[in-house]
Amino acid sequence: MGNKASGKGKKDPTILTDEDIRILKLNTQYSEEEIQAWHTGFLKDCPSGKLDKKQFLNVYKKFYPEGKADKYCNFVFKAFDVDNNNWIDFTEFLLAVGVSQHGNLEEKLKMAFDIYDQNKDGEINRKDMTKIIEAMYDLANEEDRSGDKSPDKRVDLIMQRLNKDKDDVVHRNEFVQGCLRDEFLRKILAPNTALLPGGQMSNTTTNVPVTTTTSINDTGAAV
Repeated sequence: MGNKASGKGKKDPTILTDEDIRILKLNTQYSEEEIQAWHTGFLKDCPSGKLDKKQFLNVYKKFYPEGKADKYCNFVFKAFDVDNNNWIDFTEFLLAVGVSQHGNLEEKLKMAFDIYDQNKDGEINRKDMTKIIEAMYDLANEEDRSGDKSPDKRVDLIMQRLNKDKDDVVHRNEFVQGCLRDEFLRKILAPNTALLPGGQMSNTTTNVPVTTTTSINDTGAAV
């Protein structure tokens, strides 16, 4: 993530061009046939070629029916909408799915950072971090937010473990390296990248539900 593979401009978002396919093959592990299948499923769910925030949120709610998905969904939507035009096109969508399904730990942590870096300036401050924790609590329907579980206390702990006692700003590389060396941080900030028993890694990114079919509404893939 982080790079818009093909500019939208006046391009019809329903059309999958040769350039789109080239860039998706270069930046994901999907074959041309798989890309075509994903595109067919994407258009089935988004005939205009545009995945808007309302539909995005509706999909999220299916996977977190007990929680309040709005805040966290907004974080994810902004990260996937690389060019900030308030909708997600097929290329943006599949680039995110590709990281979610096939990315290594570092790539998934970079995506996690991009989700939290709302203004896309390459850094997260203490206020940003507090909003992230609150959104995660809402998503998980976590009601106990007192004592050590309060968002502020959680942020204090995160900053401490990232060695940010004097500097309240976390940069992308600091976030990734900190989570790589500290599994406790991964469990808080990117819970689905924590190692499973036997040393294997979960195949999803942060709180982004992913399955293996190509329909957005049926699977919630990468959203």
